[in-house]
Parts: sequence; structure tokens; C-alpha cells
Amino acid sequence: MDEQINNYLHYLLVEKGLADNTRISYRQDLNEFKQYLLANNYHEFPQDRTTILNFLAAQTAAKKAVNSQARMISCLRKFYQYLLRKKVITHDPMPQIDPPKKRRHLPTTLSAHEIDALLAAPDVTKPLGIRDRAILEVMYATGLRVSELIHLKLSDLHLSLGIIQTIGKGNKERIILIGDPAIAWTQRYLSEIRGKLIKKRPQPDEVFLNFHGHPLTRQGIWKNLKQYVRQAGIKKDVTPHTLRHSFATQLLENGADIRVVQELLGHVDISTTQIYTHLTQKHIREVYEKSHPRA
Repeated sequence: MDEQINNYLHYLLVEKGLADNTRISYRQDLNEFKQYLLANNYHEFPQDRTTILNFLAAQTAAKKAVNSQARMISCLRKFYQYLLRKKVITHDPMPQIDPPKKRRHLPTTLSAHEIDALLAAPDVTKPLGIRDRAILEVMYATGLRVSELIHLKLSDLHLSLGIIQTIGKGNKERIILIGDPAIAWTQRYLSEIRGKLIKKRPQPDEVFLNFHGHPLTRQGIWKNLKQYVRQAGIKKDVTPHTLRHSFATQLLENGADIRVVQELLGHVDISTTQIYTHLTQKHIREVYEKSHPRA
């Protein structure tokens, strides 16, 4: 079973071009399925619906979240399709298994006032404060995923044109507009700070570097953001993705077409972007209830 899982993950890398984080999730799900099978004396992937339903029932009994179970079923669907194509199995039981209905959770977003407070939190009299202000400005101005931000290269910046390039999920390139404040802070970081961080080390391609001149990590971005959220007095649970949610929601609230927002976010499916329309409808209702005398 290990060989089949490893071959599948290699296929996802070479032929599908899936990101590392996605493949790590697939490996975790498939290993969990494999451990269940081994514990129940299976030494190959079953082709009957009952065994898989028993596995999913065990997940429910273990109080696995509905979204996690849905992700597991999606992973097994694709894996079994691969096994069938490779003729490892003769029957695919997954079409007979329906995923649980996902609970739709509206993502946390920041108000315009909270965004202003967060952007003002870094101490720009210090070098790392200038860097962090540039990072926050870029994240809010572009809706970049944190994984896209940390891999942003100098060659991806076209600040004179007001655009940046990025490689998103599925190894797909997209062009994103970037506003004047983010451009100004990024240029200041590049001209005043980045060279001092590198010192005499070989120059990395990545734009944003840590104190030692190495590319920033997801954990580094997360840690710094948490600090600035506290400084700004924001009580919400804020993650790097919150800035992406806020970017999309405020675009829609100000009249942007949902197809444009889909393109800027790099969503393949419009339904992924449509969750933000629920947020804007909620905002409209709140404004109506506060403003209309007969609400």
C-alpha cells in the first residue's frame, strides 16, 4: 500500500503540479486510511463500499469535523480513480459514496477601521517595521495567499506597471494589480532595508527576508501578524488568510464584479468566490437595520 500511495503522490507532483501543502494533506489522509485498513487486517486497498463506509463511520465516531470527512472522501475519490486507471483495482467503489454536507462557515474579515489600525501597527522607525509594513500592505492590496507571498521573487515585481506575478495553486500563474500605498512601502523596503538584511550573503531571489537575510517562512509571517493584531487592539482571530478574505469582501462591497475578484484571487471555481457574496449581503443587512427607521 505504501508503494501505491508514494506513486500517487509522485503523480500529483509531476503530472498535476500540485503544491507541497496539498500533497502533504493527501499523504496524511491516505496514511490514515491505510492505518485503519492494517488495523482491520487489510493488506490492499478494498474495492467494496462497506469497508470504506465503516472507515468513514469510525471517523464520525472519533468526532472528525464534517469538513475533514468531506476532504477525506474527495481524496479517496481521486486516489481510487488513479488506482483504476493504473489497473491496480478492477472496481471503484467511491461513486457509491456521498460526501457529508459541509457546514458553510463565513470567514473572518476586518473592517476598514481595523485594517487601518493593523497597517499602522509596525514601527516604521525600525528596519523590520518597514519590512512588515510593506508585507501587510502587499497582502491587503493583492489578496495573496501567504504561501504565494513568501515565494514572491524580485523578478515577479513590476511596480512601475502596478502589477505583480505569482504562481498559485495548481502551479498556475496570474497577474495581480497592486495599489500605490503597497508600491510605495515595497519600494522603500527594497531601497532602504533589504540590502542591509542580506549583508554579504549570496542574494536570494525572494523579496521578503528575515533578520538573517533568509526568505521568510509561513511561521514567521504568522508570528509577526499575531503581534501586530495585538498591538492594533483587534479582538478577532486573525490569520494571514484574514487579509485575503478582507481584500475580496471589500472589493465586492465597493462594486467589483465577482468574476474579477475570482481572477484576482486565483479561484478555479466561481463557487469558491461566492462565499464572499454572503458576507457582503450580511453587511448590507446590517447597514439597512442600522439606517432605516422601519427596519
